Amino acid sequence: MIDPQEPLEQQVARQNKIIEALIQRANREHDIGGSAYSLFQSAIALQGEVWEKTRDLEKALDTLGRASNQLKIAEYAREQTERTLADALDAMEGGFALFTDNALEICNDQFKRMVPDLVESVVPGIDIDAYFQSLSKSSSVVSLDTAPGRLPGETARKPVSKAVRPSVIGLRNNRWFQITLKQTSSKKIVLLSTEITSIVRQNRLEKDRLIDKQAMFLQGAFDHMTQGVCTFSAEGTLLIHNERFRELLRLPFSLVRKGTSFSQVLEFVVKHKLLRSLSPDEEFEDWIAAFQAGQGLERKARHVSGDILDIRVHALPDQGYIMNVMDITAESQTTELLEQRVQERTSALVEANDRLRRQNEEQARVDEQLRQAKERAEEAVSSKTKFFAAASHDLLQPINAAKLLISTLQEGADQTPMSDTVQRLGRSFNSIESLLHALLDISRLDSTGTEMSVGDFCISDLLQTVQDDYRQLAEEKDIRLDIVPSSLWVRSDQRYLLRCVQNLVVNAIQYTERGRVLAGCRHKGDHLVLEVWDTGIGISKKDQHRIFSEFTRVSDGAGFGMGLGLSIVDRACRRLGHPVSVRSKPGMGSVFSIALPVVERGRRLEGPKESDSSSGSEEMDLIVLIVENNPDVLFATAKKVESWGGSVLTAVSTEEALEQVREIGMAPDIILADYQLDGDDTGIRTIEEVRSLSGADVPAIMITASRDESLVEASRRHRFTVLTKPVTLSRLRPLIDWKTRRPETL
Repeated sequence: MIDPQEPLEQQVARQNKIIEALIQRANREHDIGGSAYSLFQSAIALQGEVWEKTRDLEKALDTLGRASNQLKIAEYAREQTERTLADALDAMEGGFALFTDNALEICNDQFKRMVPDLVESVVPGIDIDAYFQSLSKSSSVVSLDTAPGRLPGETARKPVSKAVRPSVIGLRNNRWFQITLKQTSSKKIVLLSTEITSIVRQNRLEKDRLIDKQAMFLQGAFDHMTQGVCTFSAEGTLLIHNERFRELLRLPFSLVRKGTSFSQVLEFVVKHKLLRSLSPDEEFEDWIAAFQAGQGLERKARHVSGDILDIRVHALPDQGYIMNVMDITAESQTTELLEQRVQERTSALVEANDRLRRQNEEQARVDEQLRQAKERAEEAVSSKTKFFAAASHDLLQPINAAKLLISTLQEGADQTPMSDTVQRLGRSFNSIESLLHALLDISRLDSTGTEMSVGDFCISDLLQTVQDDYRQLAEEKDIRLDIVPSSLWVRSDQRYLLRCVQNLVVNAIQYTERGRVLAGCRHKGDHLVLEVWDTGIGISKKDQHRIFSEFTRVSDGAGFGMGLGLSIVDRACRRLGHPVSVRSKPGMGSVFSIALPVVERGRRLEGPKESDSSSGSEEMDLIVLIVENNPDVLFATAKKVESWGGSVLTAVSTEEALEQVREIGMAPDIILADYQLDGDDTGIRTIEEVRSLSGADVPAIMITASRDESLVEASRRHRFTVLTKPVTLSRLRPLIDWKTRRPETL
């Protein structure tokens, strides 16, 4: 009759109803007139039931009392938890705020007092949108950075993922806070504020330091450029310049100091009439007007000294501008000579056209030839000197010329008092070349458009190249350089992998005072681990994690480079997916490792072997056609080939090369050509037309500063070999001997 699962109050009410019903029943039986015995029997039964119900009632009341005590204990625990939470929030270093249904439920003093003028506004119940709106309007907030495309107030309205969404707030007095928003599983929003002032200040100091270093290296690069360079700020004041800029314009030292205004330089040039436009219908003052109108400047002018200068002024992203000045006197004279030749040829073609018009069968062919010849002539007349396609080409050209000239000078200065000076000069240019290659490699590796040319090749060819290149450097330091050959084939970008191994070997030689440097390979499963060992100064544990950063060196001093080699190794191997590791112990040496995927053995491309290398004493009895549009490089290359005993023909264009071949009446033994010549002219065109004119498959070597991957395919199609500038003489001479000795095409 009574359900034990019902609440205690309902059980007690039911028991009361049952007792009343029993009493009424007993009364009815007494009214009917039952016997005394039956009344007594009913009373006894009723009393038993009352006792039983009374016991049930007492049990129910006892259960109700225990439940009440448990409720009081739970209430006390809740209050204790709230006090503990409040104490924990106050003890937190950062700010904490909890929003329920977008309304503030609780926060600590650090969050409340983060923005001084919002202390009174941050109270329980404030809406999160209202808080962010007040934050954006606060006079204490000077900077408020949010996630892209979202305002702080929108974060609360939209679904928030469990990932942290940071927002940085800058306050007055140079204070910075980071606000992190999280959403709990119960759809509550938590805001955490952390002061990051020290981090921001440290980042700014580091940024300023890096900017200063970059300015120093930029100035160094400017100083070694053949053209004059000067940069001006948005206010028109001089920032950076090189000495070549002052020399070309013949400016006094007082006008090339930092802070000099551009107007002062212009005033000096106009007052002394230093420049005169080559265009007869344009004055120098017209240049100034065009520049001041924001049109930029690209003009050619004649200096009062007689030099012809190419002057270009371009805007910079910071509203400043950069001025480039280049001496093009020699190129202009070459252009005038070319124009004269073009005019003579044009006249001859016109006369030939008049004669050939009378022949109907050949009229169409002759007209087409004349049209093509006229187009080439017009292009030659209208062509101007162009800058090379990339900065590497501009900078590597003079270095290539200098290396060739220094090599020739070393041969002449051997066993003379100038020998040591020339060797030091050569080492200096090698350092410049290494630094330039490092900077260009970093620039290419940081560029998202840089493509890796991944292929299969034998690792022994790469190791042999490293040994040939750095054997002399090791001998100069009296260090033993050992390369362990390997016949395994790997998959990688051969050019970038070679650069990585070269950097590791050079570093090992530089940081080793005595002992040896060893490079070799270990075969581990489906990978080959290329290792470079040295007995150098070693690297401490704390330095091993930072040596792959730019401009980081384990030791300071002469001969230790700029700290870019390992950075290039790290960047290139990450792009190629090759893990790099280092093991080292100070005073004992270091081991650098690169893991490479092993592939099946392929077909080895033929090339000059160790036995093919010339000793240098054998005379080169060859006719060598050198095609190069840079006068310095042309002169230096010619001098070097002549020192080997070769007969040299020089040309700056395809047309001039063809003239040289016509004059000697025979094909040269080999062609050394640059890829990028003036205008649309290229070394490929030179090779093809010389072969066509001579009727012989003349061997050819393309010497270029271009790193374009399309040249690899072009070299196969047109049968020539590619060497990159600055050219390594230890490779050029054996390659010339090999290509001129072997009868088959290469």
